Amino acid sequence: MSKETNQDMGTGSVKKLMVQMAVPAVVGQVINLLYNVVDRIYIGHIPEIGGAALTGVGLFTPILMLITAFAMLAGAGGAPRAAIAMGKGDRDTAEKIVANCFTVLLLLAVVLTGVFYVTLPTLVRLFGGSDVTLPYAVQYGRIYVLGSVFVLVVMGMNPFITTQGFAGTSMLTTVIGAVINIVLDPIFIFVFDMGVAGAAIATVLSQAVSAVWILRFLTGRKTILRLKARNMLLQGKIILPCLALGISSFVMVSTESILSVSFTSSLSRYGGDVAVGAMTILSSVMQFAMLPLQGIAQGAQPISSYNYGARNADRVRQTFWLLLRVCLVYSMVLWAGIMLFPRGFAGIFTPDAELLDFTARALRIYCAMLFLFGIQIACQMTFVSIGNAPCSILVAVLRKFVLLLPLIFLLPSLLPDKVTAVYLAEPVADVIAVTCTALLFSRQFKKALAALEAGK
Repeated sequence: MSKETNQDMGTGSVKKLMVQMAVPAVVGQVINLLYNVVDRIYIGHIPEIGGAALTGVGLFTPILMLITAFAMLAGAGGAPRAAIAMGKGDRDTAEKIVANCFTVLLLLAVVLTGVFYVTLPTLVRLFGGSDVTLPYAVQYGRIYVLGSVFVLVVMGMNPFITTQGFAGTSMLTTVIGAVINIVLDPIFIFVFDMGVAGAAIATVLSQAVSAVWILRFLTGRKTILRLKARNMLLQGKIILPCLALGISSFVMVSTESILSVSFTSSLSRYGGDVAVGAMTILSSVMQFAMLPLQGIAQGAQPISSYNYGARNADRVRQTFWLLLRVCLVYSMVLWAGIMLFPRGFAGIFTPDAELLDFTARALRIYCAMLFLFGIQIACQMTFVSIGNAPCSILVAVLRKFVLLLPLIFLLPSLLPDKVTAVYLAEPVADVIAVTCTALLFSRQFKKALAALEAGK
């Protein structure tokens, strides 16, 4: 299977390859989403304390995002570089990339566990935690942080399975973990009466099983690129280009953390706990939008990267246009669903009537320009696929830091409805960011393909 897969990357039908790679990646991303969403659904339905507990766990989201971002720094940066090396026929370098990225993930696990465990109560207070919600955030968060090594291994190493063409195996990583989480959540939360602590323990245990699954595969016989101890000593020429390329994904995810804090603090000021609770649900719905899009893009990434390394410009071009069409269709369908049935999406997370009504109104504002996001994801992921680190970083920073972050605080000073103004920052930033990204991509993509065709 392994040899056939890589041969197909260079010669097989792009459409067929895209389906083979993207479908498992999308399924995997959706299932991966269940780790946190299932926790929130169960927590939100805990008798008497559900609303406060849900808000508390939502306050931990920025730290959860940061842990994920550090995993992406290695995984999202290393996997395309490994695929490019494979396209050039350089398996030795590709295996060194896998091992060096694994070492970085282990080092990050040690540092992040210590820092976040100690500083968690202080950070949650800064994020807008109240006396009511703080205990739930700390209880859930400290258990999750202690298991962060498993999260980092799963999120950071699974892309190396996908990039080899083993999309089905990569999907099984998340399926196994999510099923365990779904089964254990109600047992720990309700049967053992452990509340939010039970939800956190269920998540950590499920991630641990997924991590073992990944490591067994990458050290086994079926993998093309094997994780070897002798390659784990860090080499600057190997790891630094990976980290440079991974910065864009790191920025995309980590800035979500900063934005979550900004949204929460602003909403806490203008709308209280209800507005903060609504933001927890809005971010979950946005994850429903983003993760399948990222799954589709991840399905295209190995094809683009392999053919870019093999200097096959036509196949790189075909892959991008197919990716763009699929991403646009998905984002438009989801946008239509949210606009037509906002209460249905909000009702997944809470039975609380006040919170439900508030969230349903906010969803239509917050997701108003979601249909454009297919363009943003397709362009940004293709930048990563062809190793264009500067442009991938630029478009990530533009949307989050340059546009969205200032708008969260600027718009409430300009509009009479302060809470609506905070939510409105998202669609305003999306329109400007997508326009700029599309213009930059059009120019840079043409230059990259022209260089390939010229044999430079």
